[in-house]
Amino acid sequence: MNIGAIWDVVALGPMINILIGLSDILFGSFGLTIIVLTIVIRTVMFPLTRKQMNATKAMQDLQPKLAELQKKHGKDSQKLAQEQMRLYKESGVSMSGCLLPMLIQMPIWIAQYQSIIRVLAVAPGNFLNLSEYLYSWPIVFKALPVDSQFLWLNLGSPDFLLALLVGASMWVTQKMSASPATNPQQKSQAQMMTVMMPLMFVFFSLTFPSGLALYWVLSNIITIVIQYKITRSWGSLDVPKYVAMVKGLIPARKSNTKDKKLKERISAVENNKTVKEVQKADASVYEADVIKEGADANSSEERPNSGGGHKSGSGRTKQKPRGGKNRRSKRR
Repeated sequence: MNIGAIWDVVALGPMINILIGLSDILFGSFGLTIIVLTIVIRTVMFPLTRKQMNATKAMQDLQPKLAELQKKHGKDSQKLAQEQMRLYKESGVSMSGCLLPMLIQMPIWIAQYQSIIRVLAVAPGNFLNLSEYLYSWPIVFKALPVDSQFLWLNLGSPDFLLALLVGASMWVTQKMSASPATNPQQKSQAQMMTVMMPLMFVFFSLTFPSGLALYWVLSNIITIVIQYKITRSWGSLDVPKYVAMVKGLIPARKSNTKDKKLKERISAVENNKTVKEVQKADASVYEADVIKEGADANSSEERPNSGGGHKSGSGRTKQKPRGGKNRRSKRR
């Protein structure tokens, strides 16, 4: 038995039958089947994905130190390798932590990709080839042929809009996972890969059935969510910049006559209210001034009255007693 036959028995056959049986459970919708199965597979493989992303983030954090070692021991390759191994050992980072989880997940992704293409058999010859992988399960034969209509998509033929979504989501994942490169050559290569990979997947999406593009879009979105939850950052993706660009492309909504009239009424009410408040404040200030002036006038009237009383009192003290004339008359 060759490797291809082992692959068909171990990976491809089970994935094809699971897809067909699940489509019968999910109301015969093959598009919904792709979505549900992709979410289930990515959930099961989440521990491996988290381990891989943590190891990748640790490798990115070591890039400045590796660049210093490159400058210091660039001429001595043996010494450079020894220092790099020592740095990996001290930091607890290993290359296998990045590659091993990916190698385990790759066969599952490839099996799902191949099973989607084979189940969406358009030509009669492809449908006959599909029969080689089917199990003798009643639910499998009951679900065939699968319904290729999902939303506006014909999952058996390419779709341009979905291909653009594949390229955009792939570009976001590339920007988030790109490590900062200090070497100009590595930086240019990383920028080229950030552009070439999305374009390549757009081309594949325009070549293969759109059911495969639906799988790629959903898988990329799940990768973006998981990576943001783990790293708590957008990597080299400048999100505020692109949000401002999108806002600039969207034209402002034109206000109709009703909105204008409503705004005018609101402004008129606010202005009227402001005028009344100013008038009320002026009236209160005027009343306060009148009360103050009345108090000053009363105080000025009291001051002269108090002075006259003082003089009359002194005059009384200077008057002579009445009995003086009687005494003189008696003496005469």
